[in-house]
Amino acid sequence: MSTQPAPAPLLIACALGIEHLALRRRDRGGAGGPVTVLRTGMGPKAAERSVTRLLAAPECAGAAVLATGFCAGLAPGMHPGDLVVAEETRDPRGTVPCVGTDLLVKELARTLPGRPVHTGPLTGSDHVVRGQERSDLRATGAVAVDMESAATLLSAVRAGERPVAAVRVVVDAPEHELVRIGTVRGGISAFRVLRSVLPAFYEWHRSLLLPRR
Repeated sequence: MSTQPAPAPLLIACALGIEHLALRRRDRGGAGGPVTVLRTGMGPKAAERSVTRLLAAPECAGAAVLATGFCAGLAPGMHPGDLVVAEETRDPRGTVPCVGTDLLVKELARTLPGRPVHTGPLTGSDHVVRGQERSDLRATGAVAVDMESAATLLSAVRAGERPVAAVRVVVDAPEHELVRIGTVRGGISAFRVLRSVLPAFYEWHRSLLLPRR
């Protein structure tokens, strides 16, 4: 009697304690398999170390990886609390295409009706981006920037073939620059949105487990 293989796990990676707090939910109802929410620490080097170490564990073999947390929006008209679904992540070391972007957009719109969802390249930085540098990155075609997504996804695909994606919540934007996350209205709005996105992540993960026709 044959047995079904165990479903591939889902690794959700974020950097900050406040992001991890938003994503920490005991209820895993709707998840397609085992779920780990990993706090990597801030910056690309920390993300690379944490993700590489975790994916080396046998129980994480073949895990789908989704990078999430807060980001800086680059396009005029973005507001704190807007969502960004990456079509690809990029940094100086390379570009990683994302999987299931359309499904994520659809599920986020269903989970958070009326909440703007932006799609496009998500670029990486090793520092907080402000002022003119934000405009320079926008000129490359990127819609948002953060410090961990590109390193997370690059580390994930280097560890083995797997589906990857990145979904970020805008915490500041060209007309709404923040000084400290969580101390102003925009940061609180972004936290509340991040706390609500897990059902969309689970649906994305479940779709990856369906047999291909």
